[in-house]
Amino acid sequence: MEIEFDVKITANILYDYMLHHTYSSLPGIMGSLVGVLMLVLFASNRQPVCLIIGAVILLYLPWTLFLRSRQQALNTPAFRKPLHYRLSDEGIAVSQDDVTEQMGWEGMVKAVSTRGSIVVYTTPTNACIFPKKDLGDGKYKVIEIISTHMPPKKVKIRG
Repeated sequence: MEIEFDVKITANILYDYMLHHTYSSLPGIMGSLVGVLMLVLFASNRQPVCLIIGAVILLYLPWTLFLRSRQQALNTPAFRKPLHYRLSDEGIAVSQDDVTEQMGWEGMVKAVSTRGSIVVYTTPTNACIFPKKDLGDGKYKVIEIISTHMPPKKVKIRG
């Protein structure tokens, strides 16, 4: 079983990935809870400082992730051209120009889906991002290959 496709990583794709990565981690969840708690405190005691702190906490992280995704898209040479992926029984191969990197399935950390992408983590912080718009109908074959080669507890993909 094998599929090949090209993807173009844009600032919007990176932002979608960064939001998911951040808000599915404990610090991201805790920060959101503290921000909401401050807004609840404002609603009950009308202290402006609670509103300000809550708004800053809830708006700061998404805004900085937005800016970082734009900066990373502009400054990362690999994102200027499409990346070519080949998913096979051996793993994931990514190539661009004359450089190819092969990663075996046994080394993959987890696979998830975001609103706009299917993401396969190669380390706890690095990932292969497959934008759904670039996959088209091949999205289902990508999901099938990932689900076949990774343990079910590591795969959290919704079509």
